[in-house]
Amino acid sequence: MTELVLDGLKAKQRKTWASGDYGAVAALIQPIAEYLVQAADLSAGSRVLDVAAGTGNASIAAARCGCRVTSTDFVPALLARGRERAEAEHLPMDFDVADAEDLPYPDGSFDAVLSVVGAMFAPNQERVAAELTRVCRSGGTIAMANWTPGGEVGRYFAILDRYAPGPPGPAPTAWGDPEYVTRLLAPAAVTTRRSHVPLAFIGTPAELVAYYRAYFPPVMTTFAALDDVKAAALEAELVDLFCGGYDLEYLTVLAVPPTATGARPAASTGRPG
Repeated sequence: MTELVLDGLKAKQRKTWASGDYGAVAALIQPIAEYLVQAADLSAGSRVLDVAAGTGNASIAAARCGCRVTSTDFVPALLARGRERAEAEHLPMDFDVADAEDLPYPDGSFDAVLSVVGAMFAPNQERVAAELTRVCRSGGTIAMANWTPGGEVGRYFAILDRYAPGPPGPAPTAWGDPEYVTRLLAPAAVTTRRSHVPLAFIGTPAELVAYYRAYFPPVMTTFAALDDVKAAALEAELVDLFCGGYDLEYLTVLAVPPTATGARPAASTGRPG
């Protein structure tokens, strides 16, 4: 995709994620952030960057460990919600509006770089991977939680894509494929583990779909573009999917960037100078 097409796509994504109430959905998967911070083995005082942080699940989990956290997202409204949550817990954190494909930090600025089902949605996946690697210090930790292609959420997005096709290229859930994410983050040393989180929702599948229709931006925009017949068909497919249960599969990714002599040069990311 050309830069012009990517810019247009990101503008559309920013508008989508600013709609609805993503925080209401993120609250259902808060344990993923807790598990990822534990897996990253963060130490108090560590410099931590949360990329595509949304309403701050991972940022807050890391700050509770005493880390010096910078929470970023390209949607200001989501960061504002994260700031409210941090202030309520008296957690000192920094908040920056930032694009995952063009992080405004020097090389090696952070001891750990986190992303919980966030950076995976940026359209230029290779650039995102290069940026995550670039801003993490050599020997530091890149820790990600990404929805898998074959898991419940992967199938969920595949259904949505049939009704409102996304851009060409690998789907966001490609980040949840172990071989693919290992290639993306090379030359970092990557380990992966399939994990599951129970969705914190106690209603019926029909009530869950209604909840998503009310709050989850990608679902809201998809339904808004459909006529009544197609909307009913989509709703039926989603209800059927969740009749299988609310246990969601994701991939835990831990990557250690190489030494500076072996690192991918920043110029390859396409970042402006």
